[in-house]
Amino acid sequence: MNLNKAMIIGNVVRDPEMRSTPSGQNVTSFSVATNLVWKDQAGVRQEKAEFHNVVAWRRLAEITSQYLKKGSKVYIEGRMQTRSWDDPNGVKRYRTEIIAENMIMLDRASGNSNQDYQTPSAPRSTDRQPSYTNNMPNVSEGVQPAPESNEEEISIEDIPF
Repeated sequence: MNLNKAMIIGNVVRDPEMRSTPSGQNVTSFSVATNLVWKDQAGVRQEKAEFHNVVAWRRLAEITSQYLKKGSKVYIEGRMQTRSWDDPNGVKRYRTEIIAENMIMLDRASGNSNQDYQTPSAPRSTDRQPSYTNNMPNVSEGVQPAPESNEEEISIEDIPF
C-alpha cells in the first residue's frame, strides 16, 4: 500500500500566477507558508516558517487565481510531486510541489458573512469561505448556498495542543 497525501494550513505568500499550457489547460502556481512555534529549553518562544510550492490545475486553477491573494489563509490538500529540469547552464534542478486536489479558503468572508458557498462534497460550516475540489467537473454550476447552522466554529487557537 502507498500513500501520497499532503495537507497544509497556512498563508499565501504571493499572489497566484495563472497560465495556460499549449493544450489550453489552466495551471496556477503559488506558495503557502506554514509556521511552527515552540518554546526552547530556556522558555524562549521560537518560530520557524516552511514554504510550500502549490500547483492547481483546470477549474481549481481558475478559482485559486481569482479568489486567493497574498496573505489569504487557506487549507490545501493534495499530493507531493517532484519534477526536474536542466537549467540553461546544464545544471539539473529539482522542485517539490503540492499538486492541489482540494482547497478551502479560511479567511472570514468579506461583506455578508452568513452566506457560505461550497461544493456539494465539502463539509458545511457557517464562517468559512468556499471549498473547491479539483476533481469535480463544472464546479461553478454545482455551487449552492449552504443552509444556516447553529454550530459554533472551532478556532485553531482554541485547540490545546
